[in-house]
Amino acid sequence: MKSFVRAGALGLTLALAAAPAAFSQAPPPAADSMFRATTLNLSAYGETKVAPDMATINLGVVTEAPTAAAALSANTEKMNQVMAALRRAGIAERDIQTSGLNIHVQYDYLPNEPPRLRGYQATNQVTVTVNDLSRLGRAVDATVQAGANSVNGISFGLKDPAAAENAAREEAVKALAAKAELYARATGHRVARMVSLSEGGGYAPPPPMPMMAYARAEKADMMATPVSPGEMRVRIDVTGLYELAR
Repeated sequence: MKSFVRAGALGLTLALAAAPAAFSQAPPPAADSMFRATTLNLSAYGETKVAPDMATINLGVVTEAPTAAAALSANTEKMNQVMAALRRAGIAERDIQTSGLNIHVQYDYLPNEPPRLRGYQATNQVTVTVNDLSRLGRAVDATVQAGANSVNGISFGLKDPAAAENAAREEAVKALAAKAELYARATGHRVARMVSLSEGGGYAPPPPMPMMAYARAEKADMMATPVSPGEMRVRIDVTGLYELAR
């Protein structure tokens, strides 16, 4: 007979030693000893907070014209100005990547009438990596003044998340060990050894925060757009199997 004690989301499994069931073929010694042992299967997580040191913004130019060629030509002219503004703002060429180039037909829809062709819309989007956050606000402003009329989102990240991940790992293992000790005492046991440890989760850049698309600024002396990077949370999840003893 086997009995179990479960604790919901804590992932606790307390398997008490018992006589093995009858098998037509004896299980391997390792598996047999596992079923005879009293074990805890627990999960925990560790989390650390760190200031981001980079950002990614998605911006571009949207133009409309009676013909596709005219829309694309106007878009190309403005986009070249935007790219030049980014370089003047200190953004390296390798940190500017085209992420979307599209031409769409534009129609006017009126009641009880067939759609009327209004013209064509050209869209050119670039993804910009900013490795110096002190340049971020001014880089956005410079591109808007140069002709960018679409700023779709911004996300912050880490150039090297290893240190933050390792700090979270240490916190996760400490939390897991403390939880094992607590359940061992509560059930009248002691922790004999850790049998296995597995990891899940890890650093993942947060999704872009939406920014309202806005048209070209008319004033050249506009103040730098305030951008606050705040803090990021890096989380590591771990699961461990512990063997208990009396």
